[in-house]
Amino acid sequence: MPKSIISISTKTGDGGESGLITGERVAKDANIFEAIGTVDELNSWLGLVVSQFDNQFEPQKKQLVTIQEQLFYLGAELAGSKTAVITQAALKKLEHQAEQLQTALSDNWHTKFVFPGGTQLGAHCDVARAVCRRTERVLVKLNREETQSPLVMRYINRLSDYLYLLRCFVNEQVSFAERQFIARTETS
Repeated sequence: MPKSIISISTKTGDGGESGLITGERVAKDANIFEAIGTVDELNSWLGLVVSQFDNQFEPQKKQLVTIQEQLFYLGAELAGSKTAVITQAALKKLEHQAEQLQTALSDNWHTKFVFPGGTQLGAHCDVARAVCRRTERVLVKLNREETQSPLVMRYINRLSDYLYLLRCFVNEQVSFAERQFIARTETS
């Protein structure tokens, strides 16, 4: 018996428009799709980070998988969903996870500026953090057109903090010697 194939191609976007959850058709280059696409890109980078975790980082892997799920809610909320939304509980959980990472770091971890990267896993966390910051900028721009939930903005802001802490944590766990940025003085 032949396998039935369901095409994912609807061809409804061939004219440069796409649909929101509400059914509204919007130009693909509209700020709303820039925001949704950037959230998707961020989620893809987190998928790369998740794929690199070994058993040593199992708790962090589970945290990132949960964060990826939350980013689907965030994207759905941006697309007009009234039920799939970021919650205060999700924000609190993310903040708690960031506090746990910070507590696990050495006492002087925050006293130096470090170059992005380090280990391959740390470098991928840095790229995810940079994409998260871009996501935040895109959301600020979108918010000028149509007001978004304050939780969306706060979640993305906290996520970039979490990703920076995660980057520091994974590098420290494998005793990576960070390259520190030292500003030149007038006499340098």
